[in-house]
Amino acid sequence: MTRKYPKAALPPDQLLLVWQSASLLLDYPDEGLLARAGVVREAADRLPEEIGASLRAVVDHLEARPLADVQADYVETFDTRRRCNLFLTYFAHGDTRKRGMALLRFKQTYLRSGFVLDEAELPDHLCVVLEYAATVDQELGRRLILDHRAGLELLRLSLRDRRSPWAPVVDAVCATLPPLRGDEMAAVRRLAAEGPPDEEVGLDPYVTAELDPAIANATGRQELLPMPTMPGARA
Repeated sequence: MTRKYPKAALPPDQLLLVWQSASLLLDYPDEGLLARAGVVREAADRLPEEIGASLRAVVDHLEARPLADVQADYVETFDTRRRCNLFLTYFAHGDTRKRGMALLRFKQTYLRSGFVLDEAELPDHLCVVLEYAATVDQELGRRLILDHRAGLELLRLSLRDRRSPWAPVVDAVCATLPPLRGDEMAAVRRLAAEGPPDEEVGLDPYVTAELDPAIANATGRQELLPMPTMPGARA
């Protein structure tokens, strides 16, 4: 049964600005991101002050430090720390076999909307989910985020504990969501105490020829999708 969630607190045009800005700011920092900094700042100025201030704080950080230092900090934060990773299903399933079906749900949701991923990325990356929610289907995207709210909240708390410059971005995303409910708070406490599952068995392929013939190879055998290091181009 599909879980029912409260309606969004912000109007659709403001949700688009928050989620699209957050998707950009949580992506790997490069010259392209710096070139868009002014656009993100303009978007932040059109949002409620608390949310806008959070986004501007990250833009200020990106512009104030050498790009190489920011890139090194990004990799150290998101690529080496289990509690700060940006893959939403990882918090619930870790690198276990159960994660495959969770990833499939994301991919099927995107395909139904005509949202096609670059083959070098997984569909649960927070930047991808936010971009989908901002530009393709706000309601379905919001539902994907809320279904993984406990993981998102652990990410937010972990970044705040580290005093990470990216913490305000996740604060801004969480500010667009309803308050945590009792079961979600319990899930956050459990994740905080135990961390993501750590069964080191590798992922089962999350797409099979039977479920998605479009990406099966000529022999009908399933194709493995690589684990990405950062988001790529979306169509």
